[in-house]
Amino acid sequence: MAKKRKRIIFHIDMDHFFTAVEERERPEIKGKPVVVGANPKEGTGRGVVSTSNYEARKYGVKSGIPIARAWRLCPNAVYLGVNYSLYQKVSAQIMTILQGYADKFERWGLDEAFLDVTSKVKDFKEAEKLACDIKKDVYKQQRLTCSIGVGPNKLVAKIGSDFNKPDGLTVVQSEDAKQFLDPLGVRKLLWVGRKTENRLNTMGIKTIGDLANYDATVLAEKFGVAGTQLYLMAHGIDDSDVHEHWERKSMSREITFEEDTSDSSLILDTIDALSEDLHQELTASNFLFKTTTLKIRYENFETHTHTKTMSFFTDRLKDIQKTGKELAQNYLHPNRRIRLIGIKLSNLFSTEKQTRLTC
Repeated sequence: MAKKRKRIIFHIDMDHFFTAVEERERPEIKGKPVVVGANPKEGTGRGVVSTSNYEARKYGVKSGIPIARAWRLCPNAVYLGVNYSLYQKVSAQIMTILQGYADKFERWGLDEAFLDVTSKVKDFKEAEKLACDIKKDVYKQQRLTCSIGVGPNKLVAKIGSDFNKPDGLTVVQSEDAKQFLDPLGVRKLLWVGRKTENRLNTMGIKTIGDLANYDATVLAEKFGVAGTQLYLMAHGIDDSDVHEHWERKSMSREITFEEDTSDSSLILDTIDALSEDLHQELTASNFLFKTTTLKIRYENFETHTHTKTMSFFTDRLKDIQKTGKELAQNYLHPNRRIRLIGIKLSNLFSTEKQTRLTC
């Protein structure tokens, strides 16, 4: 029986996509701090930062922070509204380019994709050349840069694409995967959020190497099946396939307050602002939704989620805002301060394809 070829997977990640597109369309703002999100209105605007370019990030302006905080950190930045229809158009053109290079192709959102190129190249040296060709092709056709991770699986490729941004290329062969992963923080692993990171840190696990050297039995006891998965990922093991069809399953926004708050007016106003931002993306993407999930995190990091599914599909702003505020009522206490609030829309229905996308 012929030996199965080792896989070669690319992860392509467009660099600060929204702001990069805006800079391309407006050459006069190139080189300046650029923030895409809500209008700051002299520092009093609502909403969140969707994307910031690298110049803005030097001032601490990053995705997800309140737009008013971004204004205080960098008042001289160029602030632009979110133009989802433009970003979707550019994204579709980029994905068409990438798909032409792949045996299998999996889109992740507007600005990321996995490519299985196993049959396109004979080894990692050829894979590196192919990745360079892709970067040149994307830039030639779209005048936008991307970062590419090349690895033996999706996990390593995804981490690799983030290793040397912007306009980076990182190649990690199978035999080098563990050495590459070991010194990185555990948060770099797929699906490891802040809560899991904190739990691992309390166990003395700071790096992926620490995780790889930890007792797998103890991890399974503490995290269940996820503990075994964490252990395998720490060793660079990931057998998940590159799927041909990507479906949008949800969209979400969240804000971490600059100071923990129990001010119900501020919290409800924030829900309105998050809802407005989500509504822009929802309508630009031609989706209806049925399910709303509210996420609340208190000052002690205790986190709750509460979900409501309506009996009908909708894309109305008032339905997002009304449901979000209803879900928040049980969490508004004068003696409990909230540090984070988020809203997620799921159970989506595409009005373009007339295809139900389940969560």
